[in-house]
Amino acid sequence: NDVTIDVDLTANRGDCLGLKGLAREVGVLNSLAVTEPTITAVVPTIDDALTINVEANEACPRYLGRVIKGINPSATTPLWMVEKLRRCGTRAIDPAVDVTNYVLLELGHPMHAFDLAKLDGGVNAKITVRFANKEEKLTLLDEKEVTLKEGTLVIADEKKALAMAGIFGGLESGVTTNTTDIFLESAFFAPLAILGKARQYGLHTDSSHRYERGIDPTLQFDAIERATELLLEIVGGQAGPVVEAKSDADIPQTKEVSLRREKLDGRIGHHIGDEQVSEILTRLGFTVSTTGEGVAKVWQVIVPAYRFDIKIEVDLIEEVARIFGYNNIPNIAPKAALKMCEKKEAKLSLINLKQVLVNRDYQEAITYSFVDPKVQALLHPDQAVMTLPHPISSEMSVMRLSLWTGLLQSMVYNQNRQQGRVRLFEAGLRFVPDESAENGVRQQNMLAGVISGLRVDEHWSMEKAATDFYDIKGDVEALLALTCDAQGYEFSKAEVDALHPGQTAQITKNGVLVGHVGTLHPELERKLGLNGRTLIFELLLSEVLVQKIPEASDISRFPANRRDLAIVVKEEVDAKKVLQLIEKVGGNYLIDLNLFDVYQGQGIEEGYKSLAIALVLQDTSKTLEEKDITDVIDRVVETLKTELNASLRD
Repeated sequence: NDVTIDVDLTANRGDCLGLKGLAREVGVLNSLAVTEPTITAVVPTIDDALTINVEANEACPRYLGRVIKGINPSATTPLWMVEKLRRCGTRAIDPAVDVTNYVLLELGHPMHAFDLAKLDGGVNAKITVRFANKEEKLTLLDEKEVTLKEGTLVIADEKKALAMAGIFGGLESGVTTNTTDIFLESAFFAPLAILGKARQYGLHTDSSHRYERGIDPTLQFDAIERATELLLEIVGGQAGPVVEAKSDADIPQTKEVSLRREKLDGRIGHHIGDEQVSEILTRLGFTVSTTGEGVAKVWQVIVPAYRFDIKIEVDLIEEVARIFGYNNIPNIAPKAALKMCEKKEAKLSLINLKQVLVNRDYQEAITYSFVDPKVQALLHPDQAVMTLPHPISSEMSVMRLSLWTGLLQSMVYNQNRQQGRVRLFEAGLRFVPDESAENGVRQQNMLAGVISGLRVDEHWSMEKAATDFYDIKGDVEALLALTCDAQGYEFSKAEVDALHPGQTAQITKNGVLVGHVGTLHPELERKLGLNGRTLIFELLLSEVLVQKIPEASDISRFPANRRDLAIVVKEEVDAKKVLQLIEKVGGNYLIDLNLFDVYQGQGIEEGYKSLAIALVLQDTSKTLEEKDITDVIDRVVETLKTELNASLRD
């Protein structure tokens, strides 16, 4: 009919890893007084004592030991103790070990017993607490031999390591059913000295579990006296004096923490009366004094040694709230004065740009800002990079110079999983080393995209066609159209290390570089393991999120006149330049301009091309006469001839 209570503790409450601490906590929560059993010191009946030398004072500020001689090796652990240990999930072994385990569960303090006869020098042995020597070996109680790491704290005699301090005992010095004399250990090991050490050897023991979280630095005497009392009662024998080695400078000192009324109310969001706060703190075992009144009230709290988790003011606030009861704190909805956020008409939202790409069948990707230096060097061979001092791995050791690196690796990942048509985009920061920038790096928000595969998914109504430069250029133009100033952006030929010569364009606006668009260089496609043609773009968001506010104008009541010109120019002349010149000299009558055909072939001299351009002329105040139209056309033709050596096609 027993009830087993499984207690799940957070890492900061190591003080509750024993019945004593749990009883204390139950008493606090239920406002009950807790009467602790009185532990009396055992009077020594022999003078035998070992010499204790602590070389690592910071790791072991206090070490206690006691010799007990003449125990009865044939004695057995009493049934009441065996049963209590069993109910706590601990198997009975022999009286000496069972007593140390019992004290562990009762007080929450780990202990260890050594067979005195197995120590070098026996009753005259010298116990040393030190760090392990290089390549030093130890056979543990489970008969597993380990090579000790140099940062591992050990208990040793003058010849060998006897145990891993606070973790696991050694087989060679362990007690057995034949042991008659023991050396009993009770020590305080600093949490940082034990933390993570057990896992280095694939271990996790009750002892290491407690030492890693911290134990009461004043509990060592109670533990050794309680264990001695139980041992003498069960197996008999004679106890020597308790020998102590300590470093007062390294033993955790009693802490005093202040709790301000203003901070308490601010953190909890509820006022708890002064008397109730004092009562809660006192109930927790703290020594409390107060100064000030009202919002200036301050509680000066002396924290007991067993509450080593209480270090700062917010820890006290948490304790007060916990004992008061989180359910007793009323829910109060926060209040704030709402103000309409400013929305600048001339500023685009990134969401708008993303939506355009999603509507054009792209999918958003989020890649790491730290990338593989080898892949990045392929894309940007001549650019300096920002190297991470402590990278996650060698393949994520530099900050990205563009979003292309991550997107192309994502493209490879998708293609390797049989995704034939891939269209990805990403918005994020790039990191360009710049001594003139803050912290030596210029961070810029970018928008980039990558496409590969078919232009559209395979369908019976149309022939299959692979994506090309004009597909991704069209996607970029759709983004720029959101600015209501698409004509202000200029596409021109460019050379970029990562892109295909002749299939690369740079995008500028008023002489400022906005981005690049083009086909990935075939050699890079091969090195990266990409399948088929891959096209990419990248835009500087600061130059794209600025919107030109549209201006409304009346529709003219007078007819518009269209004139088509076939202009012959050299092949290397950009059509954009031709259109810009026409727009410049067209005057106020020119309301629309469109390139609708490009022709090379029969009738056109080799090295030249014919551009078919439509000009729409209109006035808002009158019907244009033929002379007005002819004047504009003549001016356009003459300017093109002078500036570009162009001519009208026959």
